Amino acid sequence: MFASFRHVAPALGIRSKPSIALARTLASLPSTSLRPQSAIYVSTSSNPYFNLTLEDWLFRHYPAHAPLLLLYRDSPCVVIGRNQNPWKEVNLRAASERNVPWIRRRSGGGTVFHDLGNTNYSIHVPRASFDRAKTADIVVRALRALGVEGYANERNDICVGGKKVSGAAYKIVSGRAYHHGTMLISTRLDTLGDLLRVDKPTMNTKGVESVRSPVCNLVESNPRITHEAFVEAVIASFREEYDVDDEPCVMGETPEYVGDEYFKSGIAELPGWDWAYGQTPEFEYVLNKRFSWGDVTSTIRSKHGIILSSAFSAIASSSTNIQATLDELGRRLKGQRYGFVHDGELGEIAQSEVGELWRWLKAEMKA
Repeated sequence: MFASFRHVAPALGIRSKPSIALARTLASLPSTSLRPQSAIYVSTSSNPYFNLTLEDWLFRHYPAHAPLLLLYRDSPCVVIGRNQNPWKEVNLRAASERNVPWIRRRSGGGTVFHDLGNTNYSIHVPRASFDRAKTADIVVRALRALGVEGYANERNDICVGGKKVSGAAYKIVSGRAYHHGTMLISTRLDTLGDLLRVDKPTMNTKGVESVRSPVCNLVESNPRITHEAFVEAVIASFREEYDVDDEPCVMGETPEYVGDEYFKSGIAELPGWDWAYGQTPEFEYVLNKRFSWGDVTSTIRSKHGIILSSAFSAIASSSTNIQATLDELGRRLKGQRYGFVHDGELGEIAQSEVGELWRWLKAEMKA
C-alpha cells in the first residue's frame, strides 16, 4: 500500500480569465474577535474545513515568539498541497463514488488521506528557531513513549520498520513557521490507496507532484495505540521540549468559533472553485483515442483551472471535414473551466460527428 507525501461552484462553464493567486496577507485576512488561550489545542471536531481553518487562525494569531501545538482528526477526505494539481493527485472518480471530498490546504507538500484512523499534528514555532529535525523528534519521542521504535528519515518523514507512518509539510510566513503531519494509527489503507491511485503519465504539471512511499499503521506495531493515547504522548513530548505547562484547550465547532468572521470566511473559501481549482498550477495533458472515424491526439493546456488551449490532431478514415470541426472545438474550449464544460457551451459541436470524442474528453477531464 502506498501513500503520497512530498518534501521539498459558482456559475460553472462560463468563460473567465485565469484566477489570480490568493495571497493571504495580513491586510487581506478576515477580522476575528477571538484570541488563542493556550499553547496546546485539541479539536474535537472532525470537520476538515473547520480544522484547517482553525490551524490557519492559530498560525496567524498566536504570539509569534511562542511554540504551539494543535491535534485533530478529520472525517474521510483527501488533502492536497497548496501547489498541487487535483487532477494529477486525486482519483476524482473514486472520490466522487465514495462521497469523499478533497481539499487544498494552505501549506505546501504532497497529498494525504485523512480519516478517523489517523491523527493530525501541527507544531508552530518562531521562524528564527524553526528546525525540521527538532519538530520531527517531538513526534518520534512520543512514539517511543508508546512502545513504537519510530525514527525520522533524511526527509523528516516518521517511519517504523522502513515504512512511513507520517510525512511532513511546512509553512513559513514572516516570523512564524509550522511543521504538520498525518500520523497513521489505524487508517483504512485500502481506501487510501484507491483514492490516491492516479494513472495519468501524459499529464505534465508545473506544480509539486507527490512521492509514493510504502506506509503502515501504528497498530501494526502496538495494537493498543489509540488516537487518545497518541494525543497524550505528543502533548507530553511537546511540553518537555518547550517547557510548556499550559492545560490543553479542548474545543470544537461551538457558536463562538463558527460564528466568528475569520472562521466563516476560511471555511467558505476552502471548497470554493477559486481556491480548490483556481489555484492549480499550469499543466498539459496529452490523450490519444481511436474512434470509428479515425484516430485523435488531444493536447490540452490549463492554468489556474482555465483551459489555455486545446489542440486536436486527427487521422480520419472518412470525413474530410473532421479536422475543421475539431479546430472549432478547440476554439470553443479555450477560456472554459477545465473539467466543468457543459454541452451548451459548445453549441452544435456537442451533437456533431465529433460528439463521441467530446463525450470521451469530458469524462477524461472529470476523472
